[in-house]
Amino acid sequence: MLGVWLLLWGSVALGGRADTAFLHRAHDSSGHCTYSFTVASPLEAACPEAAGGVPELRAELAALAARLSRLESRERGMGGSGPGGARDPQQVASTARLEAAYGELLRAKSRLEEEKGRLEREKEELGRRLESSAQEITRLRAARCSPGREGPGRDTLRAPAKAPRWEPQPLAYQELQSERTEVPVSRLLEETALGRPGKEDTAGCGQLVWVGEPVVFGRADSIAGKYGVWMKDPEPVPPFTRDNTWRVDTVGTEVRQLFQYEEAEQLARGYPAKVHILPRPLESTGAVVYRGGLFFQPRQSRSVARYDLRGETITAEREIPGAGYHGQYPYSWGGYTDIDLAVDETGLWVIYSTEKARGAIVLSKLDPETLEIRRTWETNIRKRGVANSFLICGTLYTVSSYSTPNATVNFAYDTATGTSRALSIPFENRFRYLSMLDYNPAERQLFAWDSFNMVTYPIRLSRA
Repeated sequence: MLGVWLLLWGSVALGGRADTAFLHRAHDSSGHCTYSFTVASPLEAACPEAAGGVPELRAELAALAARLSRLESRERGMGGSGPGGARDPQQVASTARLEAAYGELLRAKSRLEEEKGRLEREKEELGRRLESSAQEITRLRAARCSPGREGPGRDTLRAPAKAPRWEPQPLAYQELQSERTEVPVSRLLEETALGRPGKEDTAGCGQLVWVGEPVVFGRADSIAGKYGVWMKDPEPVPPFTRDNTWRVDTVGTEVRQLFQYEEAEQLARGYPAKVHILPRPLESTGAVVYRGGLFFQPRQSRSVARYDLRGETITAEREIPGAGYHGQYPYSWGGYTDIDLAVDETGLWVIYSTEKARGAIVLSKLDPETLEIRRTWETNIRKRGVANSFLICGTLYTVSSYSTPNATVNFAYDTATGTSRALSIPFENRFRYLSMLDYNPAERQLFAWDSFNMVTYPIRLSRA
């Protein structure tokens, strides 16, 4: 602006009309900046209207105004900081960066929307494939298994070519025939082995030497029954009998339904006589029925509870000190099988592990009424290294794999001597997903849940 003043000064001086010119700048009523000039005449004290000087002065002022306009235009063109000047380069760069970042966000949003749509389409396709696979599995199993003859709800498998056809006999006859041909015992020992109420006598017991082929009793129809637990009470109390059968489908986070069947035929047909709703949700497949109660692990706890089947209430609950739970020390198949209950000729057991045992199987004998721990054994068998376990006559047995068709009973731990030994007794996983395995001392059979299928295994014992 100093340059503008000098140029104006020079213009007036060169015009020869005054020695000094005064420039005034102010806003007019519309807010625009206006310039006004005051030039003293060296010759005239007044401005008569008749004189011809006024038009000349107006013309000169117009010329000065035009020159000033050109100077301001030139100043703006040279990057002045006035109202019409160029913007700060840093501001321009910052604005460009913000615009670029905003554009990238819009592009990212578009990509995420496309990815969401793709995932939704894949989910729908996966659901269709799973449904198709389930139907195909059902068809293949139906084609593989021939219908069993009418009996206690069993399916028998077709015998191999050129092999003599095996005709299933009634359950009690099979047991007696097996015992008499393989392990001759007296009538007294037979009655003791069947587990009379109130007895903890191991007379008639022996070592496991053989496990037969699985026999299918029933099949779960929904996805909730992919794995579960089914049971009979070896020492029932009235009004229940040994024919009563119990089942729990354990897929889900709120497992509360206990299905009661009058006999195995009802289980095969899938129509329960009653459904118990447990006061607390059950976890995993380690439950057992014994002496009129359901013994189970409440969800996400290291406790064991007893549910009275007659009164339909929980009558006892006790924490297992240090026991891992909810995925800390499960069997190799998973399923939160940290705490597993079992029954044999000697009573009620709990199978688990602790941090102190470093993942090895720990056994504890429980009082079935109070759930008080009577005695504990620590084995050298890694719990995660075996698929499942069961007890017979105070000896723990483990299975090598839950999915290999030709697995084995691979270890035994004798609580009487506190020693373990390796075994190699063939064990068939017919449906390749063994999620539950328990021994029933009254029927001298193994009960198992193998990928939707409830099966039994005949066994043979020999005296030590």
